[in-house]
Amino acid sequence: MTTLASPAPATNTLLLRETIDTIAVLTLNRPEARNSLSEALLLALESELATIAADTAVGAVVITANGPVFSAGHDLKELTARRSDSDRGRSYFAHIMKLCSTVMLKIVHLPQPVIAAVQGTATAAGCQLVASCDLAIASEVAKFATPGVNIGLFCSTPMVALSRNVSPKHAMEMLLAGDAIAAEDAARIGLVNRVVAAGTERDAALALAHRIAAKSRHVVTIGKQAFYRQIDMDLAKAYDYAAEVMVENMMAGDAAEGISAFIEKRAARWEDR
Repeated sequence: MTTLASPAPATNTLLLRETIDTIAVLTLNRPEARNSLSEALLLALESELATIAADTAVGAVVITANGPVFSAGHDLKELTARRSDSDRGRSYFAHIMKLCSTVMLKIVHLPQPVIAAVQGTATAAGCQLVASCDLAIASEVAKFATPGVNIGLFCSTPMVALSRNVSPKHAMEMLLAGDAIAAEDAARIGLVNRVVAAGTERDAALALAHRIAAKSRHVVTIGKQAFYRQIDMDLAKAYDYAAEVMVENMMAGDAAEGISAFIEKRAARWEDR
């Protein structure tokens, strides 16, 4: 696998960016703080995702992390420090929750598919980050939890992403009990796609990203956008909307090329249009 990367970022960078062929790899790099999502890290994610969204050379994104923890969620020390504000931190808390929600929505709205490669524990907003990604590959030693209830802070914003990945009863058990679940259980309930041997999750995510990036990017973008739009519609409206998307997709140059290639039993030549 050939790496076409810019010079390695400084070791104190909160978010590392690497480019492998057409895959953008974003690495959370606060291992000393369990990769907690500080304001600075959230801003770095927001900025990098905006850059990627406008980069037509990127076919897919992998989000991973350094250290034994994928992400412990919000930086509680940073939040607690603001309790000395005149409003006891209310405006800052609102700012951070809005910023975190904006980052999660940027992942969902990104034209390119986003794959989480989870090497360790993902809790609270860290679990939310995994759930917000389109796909997730987990190490066999990874664990997942929304444990806010244990410290008097119900995981309400992580609940939004979690409840759109797993069934209501599984989501409620995670939210109400606050217990960590093993990677195999996360796969069973649909939070992650598959579980792989420890240390191979990044390569597995990259392999999946390369398979996706080899498709027509125009068509993949159409499909990702349509998936998230139809999922909250009632059944009849979803079919009406999806039918409209299919018609527009049929008019695309890559659809004509792909169908012709299938009929002619040859490899398609994508033009991403």
